[in-house]
Amino acid sequence: MEDPFDLLAGWVHETFLIPLLYATGLMKWEDLAQGWALFAIYGALQVALTLALCMPLERWRPVEHWPDTKAVAVDIFYTVLSRVGVLPLVTFVLFYKVQTSLNGWIVDHGWIPPTLEHIFPILFGHPIPSFILYAIVLDCADYWRHRLSHQFRWWWALHSLHHAQRQMTFWSDDRNHIVDDLIAFVWFGAIALAIGVPPLQFPLLVLVLRFIESLSHANTRVWFGAIGERLIVSPRFHRAHHGVLAAGQRSCNYGSVLPIWDIVFRTADFSRDYVQTGDPSGEEALATGTWLEQQRAGLRRMLRA
Repeated sequence: MEDPFDLLAGWVHETFLIPLLYATGLMKWEDLAQGWALFAIYGALQVALTLALCMPLERWRPVEHWPDTKAVAVDIFYTVLSRVGVLPLVTFVLFYKVQTSLNGWIVDHGWIPPTLEHIFPILFGHPIPSFILYAIVLDCADYWRHRLSHQFRWWWALHSLHHAQRQMTFWSDDRNHIVDDLIAFVWFGAIALAIGVPPLQFPLLVLVLRFIESLSHANTRVWFGAIGERLIVSPRFHRAHHGVLAAGQRSCNYGSVLPIWDIVFRTADFSRDYVQTGDPSGEEALATGTWLEQQRAGLRRMLRA
């Protein structure tokens, strides 16, 4: 029996993408377009699963109640744009093209493309342990990207858009400036290329890691206990990172999925309760503006920095 996701991706490909590619003279991208459609559908499924998990948690034990949630609506737009549109395009189409070209160049010069399986031969033939190890390496790399984004003034100016939200929910995970997102994609992709993440695993890795990140932003009084808090990032642990007093260089808890990096590099803070979020140092548009107003405000702040 054929995979229903493949069937749906094929229908989207034939009904919408092929006519669009033909009309724009981009038929050379036809093969990759179906791959993009498949991972866009996976992205939509991820949004649905995140909604199904996090919305009941936010209604069950919310940290805050707000009379007006208009600012959250903008975050929803960020999520749909990222998970269904931009993320599949970058993580599948662009990564696939770059890795294919890079591996071809490496082989032409008589070398073997790098993979973690070559470093740890025991991983050969064991895709699940390989997937987990790739995820751990990428999460460590993301810890350092995130930490550095708080250290450089120009980078913080961009990243502060993510911290400006005073009504943080699970939708807030994708609330980023496009330049900040571009840096993150390049950083993440470069590490993935360096360790040889297979092209079809890369978007799946991103989807799994981002699912956990969405949960960590949820407006809910949920934590995983004294041991669990040190194994996986919880909403309580990550909320401390978004606290008003923890903005910018004074922040803590930079880990996206695994708290171990904060523990090892001494940036973990397990003592803070469910703090107020936001960044009062930025202009109001960063917190409550439209998507375009937020993007412009972030760019202005970066140029001033």
